[in-house]
Amino acid sequence: MHELRVVGVRVELPTNQPIVLLKEVDGDRFLPIWIGAVEATAIAYEQQGITPARPLTHDLLRDVIVALGAELVAVEINDMQDSVYYADLVFDGDVRVSARPSDAIAVALRIGAPVRCTPEVLDESGITMSEAADDEVERFRAFLDNVTPEDFAE
Repeated sequence: MHELRVVGVRVELPTNQPIVLLKEVDGDRFLPIWIGAVEATAIAYEQQGITPARPLTHDLLRDVIVALGAELVAVEINDMQDSVYYADLVFDGDVRVSARPSDAIAVALRIGAPVRCTPEVLDESGITMSEAADDEVERFRAFLDNVTPEDFAE
């Protein structure tokens, strides 16, 4: 498994479809995953340290995990079929719960669990950005510094 870090979320133009961008911790590949607006907002809230007045669904799941005394060991993005990614929430005792990657990432960020990806998925879908793309990455980082969750509202 390759560990990934969450770079952030952005809106892909012209479709206005949110994506979460992950980067290989010990490598130079990125994994973009198209996600829903609700999940994009949940990820952006957590990355920006915004606490909503009432818990979001991902906050509720974190609270349930903690209340049950379970440990979320990792999130594993483990398959892609027909352009759809699949992930597991991996708990202590190797208990696995299937989840959409976007939901799993939102929960992992709240708990501090690592996000991992199989070599097969990363080999098939990972992209390497050339030096010419460094400007794009910097613009993306600048976007992340200024984006608000309201930018994802429909």
